[in-house]
Amino acid sequence: MKRRHFISNTALGTTVATVLGSCTNNAIQKNNHDISLPFVHWKMQTSWPRSLDTIFGGAQTICDRVNAMSGGKFVITPYASGEIVPGLEVLDAVQQGTVECGHSSSYYYIGKNSTLGFGTSMPFGFNAQQQNAWLYHGGGLEAMNRVYSDFNIISFPAGNTGAQMGGWYKQEVNTVSDLKGLKMRIPGLGGQVMSRLGVNVQVLPGGEIFLALDTGAIDAAEWIGPYDDQKLGLNKAASYYYYPGWWELGATLDLQINKEAWRKLPKEYQYILKAASIEANSNMLSKYDAQNRIALQSLLKEGTILVPYSKEIMQAARIESFALYEENANKNKMFREVYESWNKFREEISQWNRINELSYGNFISEIQM
Repeated sequence: MKRRHFISNTALGTTVATVLGSCTNNAIQKNNHDISLPFVHWKMQTSWPRSLDTIFGGAQTICDRVNAMSGGKFVITPYASGEIVPGLEVLDAVQQGTVECGHSSSYYYIGKNSTLGFGTSMPFGFNAQQQNAWLYHGGGLEAMNRVYSDFNIISFPAGNTGAQMGGWYKQEVNTVSDLKGLKMRIPGLGGQVMSRLGVNVQVLPGGEIFLALDTGAIDAAEWIGPYDDQKLGLNKAASYYYYPGWWELGATLDLQINKEAWRKLPKEYQYILKAASIEANSNMLSKYDAQNRIALQSLLKEGTILVPYSKEIMQAARIESFALYEENANKNKMFREVYESWNKFREEISQWNRINELSYGNFISEIQM
């Protein structure tokens, strides 16, 4: 009897151990993110110097999260501007497969297709939240990836700077005539609008702006906002700090991925990469707002002169912006398709935000003045 009881218990114990062992192995396999998944190592070229820790940090966030979520099996190494290719040639490097992915701004490449401007920011367009709403839930990302498809690229939003400042000037600019002949670093469609107002537009990567402004090679320059501008030392090269940056009210940065490299990724890695991009997009915006509030006060204490753009300049810039959109739409079918849906979304979300946000913002501004 006891012997039979012992044998039964032994058999039961063996069965339980087998089941638990199987469960444990499955758990280990899951914790190791499926041991059948391959090791993948990518290079990411960025448009940013490492010294700009928030914008370069967006690229770093993606790489860190991908590594962590894949259990170290999917590794992406980020490279600063110029380490593989110059900062304004990221799209070309991704398209050609020199690197598997890049972190850049789509509007750097409007010379290839003006429609790429929508992926970053349009003059008098969306703020950061509106831009995200359009990209994620208004058909914007699908539209941009139709454009990127011509360059063998798929993209995801991977950072946002929030509303930017209007740039540093060595002298005051109060009227449109004050802008004529001014040499200014400003890229994208904002640069094209400024050109229509008489500005001699220059496009320079972030790491070259200070020297050009300090030596007088340019008279004015915009970058992002107080935190990064102070890091670049732009306040040491010019005194007048203008606002708002009407051309970049919510500038999105892109994760640009070579399509062949993307197709080769296991689905699990694709999902991980998408999730990491969303985190980078959200985190960068929050971080910039937190840092800019402190950096602005520091700049003012150091003697920076804060100046709003005049109503004359703002009105002229707005008129030229929408005139430019119509011209591009008449020349570029793809631009027209994106512009029409973008503009409809802009009108509708602006109406909503006037009710739910602007009314409150106006009230608070009045009582705090």
